[in-house]
Amino acid sequence: MVLGSTALSGTLLSGLSDEKGKLAVQVSDLQAQRNALTARLANADAFAGSVGPKIVAGLLDQRSVLVITTDDAGPADRDALEQLIRQAGATVSGELHLTGAFTDPAGSDQLRQLAIRLQPAGATFPTAGDPGTLAGALIGSVLVLDKGTAQPQSSADELAATISGLTAGGFVRASSNLGPGQLAVVLTGGQPGGDHQGDRAATLARFAAQIERSGAGAVLAGDPASASGNGAIGFARADTSAPSTLSTVDDVDTAAGRIAVILALAEQLDGKAGRYGVVGNAQAPAPGMSGR
Repeated sequence: MVLGSTALSGTLLSGLSDEKGKLAVQVSDLQAQRNALTARLANADAFAGSVGPKIVAGLLDQRSVLVITTDDAGPADRDALEQLIRQAGATVSGELHLTGAFTDPAGSDQLRQLAIRLQPAGATFPTAGDPGTLAGALIGSVLVLDKGTAQPQSSADELAATISGLTAGGFVRASSNLGPGQLAVVLTGGQPGGDHQGDRAATLARFAAQIERSGAGAVLAGDPASASGNGAIGFARADTSAPSTLSTVDDVDTAAGRIAVILALAEQLDGKAGRYGVVGNAQAPAPGMSGR
């Protein structure tokens, strides 16, 4: 019995050793495939980055673009996008940063009341009472140029009062050179952090939609996680309460995605909109390309 047990044990150990060796080979092969795919993606992104300026050249000639960012927007993505906007022939009219408090449900009543109190004379706000829409109407009225005339929709004093009031409330931070733009990009990251992710995403999506309605066009851009159910882009794409006139791009963390943002801004000027990127709820990688 002892000898038999020893022989059986040896056979079992040998089999386990062989199986371990096969698994190690499989893991090594999978790692090699992953490395190869990563290298291919990096090369593709580098290529897109190198040809991007040529693709977008002149598309936004003599236009101005307002850049609006959230806490989770990547600074590198913002800088690269602003550079591409300039290479497309446009100027960046400034950056308005939305703090975490902007989408926090705990401050929604304060944001709503501020938007109503700061409403510029002559501005018409939507009847929707949610804070994202009202804040979008307020900021759109002072920081987005009129679609037809390309002129400011409010006075310089009203712009200053709005930014001062929202800054004092802890909702925004503004760049020193902030001014109105004809177009706007709302740049976010992935899913909102903290509690109430769905509420935060809804506020940002509705804000971006109202910014689009305020002027010549807007694009909501983020990374793939932002197109999930708890992300702002995911909410915007699923929202059936308003016409789909807001364009979305879900891969702004890549050179190809940033090119798609510029193409989408140009498309907005023609009164068109779309859902672009790499996630399943996108209709195509970029404007002018066939769907998936």
